[in-house]
Amino acid sequence: MEYRDLYDKNRNLTGEKILKDEPIPDNKYILMVVIFIENDNNQFLIQKRCSSKGGKWATTGGHPKSGETSIQGIITEVQEELGIIIQNPILFKQASGKNTFCDLYYIKQNIDIKNIKFQKEEVDDVKWATIDEINSLMQQNEFNKGHYMMFKDCLNYLKN
Repeated sequence: MEYRDLYDKNRNLTGEKILKDEPIPDNKYILMVVIFIENDNNQFLIQKRCSSKGGKWATTGGHPKSGETSIQGIITEVQEELGIIIQNPILFKQASGKNTFCDLYYIKQNIDIKNIKFQKEEVDDVKWATIDEINSLMQQNEFNKGHYMMFKDCLNYLKN
């Protein structure tokens, strides 16, 4: 059983927890973390989620487990979903939505696709994709819309 911490509207931990698939109580929030991994060829690592998770391409992310900080959560998610060790990702944006706080991270790291060991219950495939390829996947409705909007935030961050 996996628990998530609950936060108040000011992003303070409440000391309360919920099970992973429980509905989020009114006026409470959970934390989501997402990372954009770019290689030296200006490609981004994307993953195709398994059909039970929507079956679309997306970036790596998830929800920190209870007791994990945001940074610990993103490091854990990347390791669990892709078998990759990352160090010192850059937090470039904090956002909020309905009952969710979202921390967006970026890291420049060259990873050999052959060394990726993805979590079968989460991920069906991985690949390096250019910005144009990600835009094309979005136009074909094959890229997760929420992750695409966050990807645009990442590109804006990289421009500055």
